[in-house]
Parts: sequence; C-alpha cells; structure tokens
Amino acid sequence: MVESTPTPANDPQSLVEDRLVAAIDPWLTHMTWRKDFAAWRERRIWQERYQEDNVRDVRKALKHEVGDKVLLDLGAGMGGLSVALLLELAPRGLRLQALDYNPDYCWIARLRAERHGLDLNIVVAAGEQLPYPSEAFDCVVSMDVLEHVADAEKVLAEIWRVLKPGGVVLTTVPNRRAFRDPHYHLPIINWLPAPLAEVVIRLAGRSKRGGPLRDRQEHSALNTYTWAGFKRVASARGFRVRDQVKE
Repeated sequence: MVESTPTPANDPQSLVEDRLVAAIDPWLTHMTWRKDFAAWRERRIWQERYQEDNVRDVRKALKHEVGDKVLLDLGAGMGGLSVALLLELAPRGLRLQALDYNPDYCWIARLRAERHGLDLNIVVAAGEQLPYPSEAFDCVVSMDVLEHVADAEKVLAEIWRVLKPGGVVLTTVPNRRAFRDPHYHLPIINWLPAPLAEVVIRLAGRSKRGGPLRDRQEHSALNTYTWAGFKRVASARGFRVRDQVKE
C-alpha cells in the first residue's frame, strides 16, 4: 500500500499536488453521472495506492525475480501502475519504461511520479508502432488498453516483437458477452446492435462526448472479444494464452 504524509500549503510538494489534481480533473468530467463520483475521483488522483493486485501479478509473472528485468507499461494512462511499480519493485532492480498515446496522460504520469520524488521514463507513442528495438522487454503490461486501440492485432504483433523470448504479457480484455458493460456501467448494451447501444447510452446520460476524451471512446468503437475470440487472435500472433481469472 502506497501512503503519503500531508505537506504544508506553502511546501513545494503541495504545489506538485495542486498541479496534479488540476491536470487530472478535466479528464474526469465525463463521468460525473457515477453515484460514487467523489470516491472514484479520489481513486484516480491516488491511483498508485490501488495497484496491489497488479503489482502482485507482475511479481508472479516474473517469478519474483525482478532484478535486472525490463518492463514496458504500454498504455500507462495516468501512471498509477507505473508509479506503484517504481515504488515497489524498482528498488529491487526492475527497470521500467512507460508509454501512452495521450500526451496529457503522460504529463499527469510524470507529475504522479514527481509527488514521490521519482523520475518516470514515459514517452508519447502508439501501440501499433512501438519505438523500441525487438526483444527489449521481459514483461509487457497493458491494462485496460486493447479495447481502445485502432488496431488491436497490430498492437499484439508489436508486443510480440519487443518481447524477449520467454517473456510474459499481462493484459485485460473486455468480455463481449458481459451482462454489464465496464465502461458505461449499463446492462445488456453489449448484446444490442451498435447503433441501438449508442442511443441507450445517450439516453442514460452516460455519453463521453462532453469530456476531452475524443479517440475511440464510443461503445461501438471499442474492441471487445469473447474469450475464444481473443485467444484465437492472440494465438495467431504466437502467444500462449491463459485466462488468469480462472487460475
């Protein structure tokens, strides 16, 4: 668990906090419909405090031998996992590179690292064209990302290219057959024709059009899979695929 201590209002650290919150808040406005918005906002501001499961999974994936291992956080977003990994595993030798398509998210991630006195190595780039040599990483983590990319198969091909032989990938993939959609928190819309699902989302007041998010956020633009469908796509790229939820 990542904790921090309060700082005086005139302390330079409080200025970092102010800049971080000011940078994050505009990216949350499209979610004010949430009943738990205040608590959800707090979790976004302090993302690094809520990464215990992900950090544990990284440790497990690397067989608890993190020294000198190189990890890519692909689609690092606002940097919660990257910063948690720096805090927890970098002292044990893990080397981390972060990447995100959104330059504002990269800025937020740097500020999040700065709040802990850390320097986060993060670049702005697309997953379809990773700016790294082949076989550069022991582990690639890509959480809540594949559904938003323009070409998921190309991203998987790039992950395969930059992964060392015997390396491991941790990723999440939305279930096309889920009863409740995880992005809009509405039941059944995954089962509806795309145009009808968009109407339901709009009538429910949960469209993301009011916020700064612009790229591939509409429900009909998301990449979703059945488990068999994703396993088929990933296996075609060379991966051996396991459903960690069932383990």
